[in-house]
Amino acid sequence: MTNMGHAKGRVGAIVGTAALVAAAGCVASQATAMADPAGHQVTYTLTSAGDADFQLFYLTSQPPNKAAYNADAYSFVKQEPIHLTAGQPWTFTTTLADPQWAILTVSSTTHGGQAAPNPHCDIAIDGQIAVAQDGPYNLQCQLGQW
Repeated sequence: MTNMGHAKGRVGAIVGTAALVAAAGCVASQATAMADPAGHQVTYTLTSAGDADFQLFYLTSQPPNKAAYNADAYSFVKQEPIHLTAGQPWTFTTTLADPQWAILTVSSTTHGGQAAPNPHCDIAIDGQIAVAQDGPYNLQCQLGQW
């Protein structure tokens, strides 16, 4: 009988220890998940002092590395013409694990005889402007990977 009592005590201790380890593992994995976010909100914004047409080129999703980008850049970027009205911003928001990949290139298609549209671009990371640029016609807002 004495051996049976010790066996039950050991099993109880083992089960209790296993439960404690499992609970600690859950807490640790939750803390790790909270410390390692899925990505950063990246917002591109373009405004213009005057009505104008622009050709935009911007990263929409993050490539796994430069080699993947170089192999098929158009899987990760968008190129599009837009018409911008003075005072009406164009914006695009995406999520990037590494916001250093963010880029927005703006080319004015303004024709001779028209006033310079004086565009302004910026890139905000999680609501904080990381880079901004002004110019008479063409701009490039970019972060570190470029």
